[in-house]
Amino acid sequence: MISDEDSGDWISDSKIANWSLFSELDILLRSLDRFFIAENFVVSGEDLPSKNFYEELCTARDTIIRILGILEVVIPESRKNAYWFQKFAETKLLTAGKRDEFREGLCRQDTPEQGLYHLYDSFINLKGVVSDLVRTGDISYLGFMNIGHMICKAIRENHHFNPFRKALDPEFDQIRNREISAIVKALKPKEIKKYISVIYLYLFRFLRFMDFIDIETQRPVSLNASLMILVLLRSEIAIYKGQIEKAIKKMKDRPLAVLLQSLAYQFSMETKRVYLQELKDIYRKKESSQFRGKIENSYGILKNLTEHNIVQLTQFFRPDVRGENVFASFVTRLEKSRQLREDIIVLHRFLSALQNAGGNLHARARAFETLGNYMVYFEGSTFRLLRHGDYEEFASFFNEVNAVKGDNMASPQFLKMLERAAQFNIFLEATQRNIENRSELTDASINTERVDALVRQYI
Repeated sequence: MISDEDSGDWISDSKIANWSLFSELDILLRSLDRFFIAENFVVSGEDLPSKNFYEELCTARDTIIRILGILEVVIPESRKNAYWFQKFAETKLLTAGKRDEFREGLCRQDTPEQGLYHLYDSFINLKGVVSDLVRTGDISYLGFMNIGHMICKAIRENHHFNPFRKALDPEFDQIRNREISAIVKALKPKEIKKYISVIYLYLFRFLRFMDFIDIETQRPVSLNASLMILVLLRSEIAIYKGQIEKAIKKMKDRPLAVLLQSLAYQFSMETKRVYLQELKDIYRKKESSQFRGKIENSYGILKNLTEHNIVQLTQFFRPDVRGENVFASFVTRLEKSRQLREDIIVLHRFLSALQNAGGNLHARARAFETLGNYMVYFEGSTFRLLRHGDYEEFASFFNEVNAVKGDNMASPQFLKMLERAAQFNIFLEATQRNIENRSELTDASINTERVDALVRQYI
């Protein structure tokens, strides 16, 4: 068995040197556990027993690969070499008694070091099994869930690296803002302090999770790990809303209870948008650029929502606190409404240009190309600013336009799309009027320079 004698407390040193990697390990282990719960699946209500879970198992495999990559870094080279030598010796050199001793040492997990070796050993074996299954190309629902049980067992039976040992882990779950931390410490009575502390900790936990969502990458392993974290967030948000409901029942401060209800409602609406619209059936877009775009949009929606919840809660206790004082990248409600209004104005112009082209096929082709280019920007930037009730109409229209081939400006399919564009343009005008009525835009003028610059950029 690998001996920890005279090795020094290398795991503590590794945690100090690699805190971010241990944080990511905690998140990915949580994600894998939640990924195999049916209510967290990002698929429509099809008959699950008949579905091929190939893509889902690829996501799990890539997350396992990332976990092993982290363990390869945090375990010192000399310790890994000792592990692999003993694995070799187990099959080639050890007697039956020594082999039993080696295996018993891995399973006993008397120390954090042994717990980490046990995790490493378990995931090496899981990678081999899952990779072989993926090669078959056909993964049944039952087979997928059985693999899930094996993975969850390996995670939850680890004595030192099971992320579910505590509901909140002080090693990772912290209020990452000194001013907010000071506000919470000063809260009275104790009951309010306890509930508000937990709510803040969950919100900052969400931000920690999102720190590891890679929205720049094109690498499949990173994209799948990012999707896995989004699935984890769905589960964690449900727990968070449960904590808010518990706090409201005990809350005697009615204005605070009303605010907490508002925070929970915001999460209810935006999570529907993310998981029932953005990520629904995302695997059908696996081979397209939309796959990364959907992950990026979902990340943007949830990150903005979480930051705004933190700011709203903080302003209840300290009205003078501004969003930009808490988050350097904070975008105010006014700025978001302004961008949405101006981007819709530009979209309306491009749709009108397509309609005004009439029977001029050359002008129609140019207008259609311009609209398509602008839609790529709108999907990647502005979709996340739409309210839940408007999103479906926008997504439906954009899908119809993207389905049209632009090489025949007089085809029946294209002419049908033009009719739909006329209807959607009327919807845009109504949407624009609703945005104009938002309270934050009462005295805010349209930035015509930005509108004109956007038009010039895509013409």
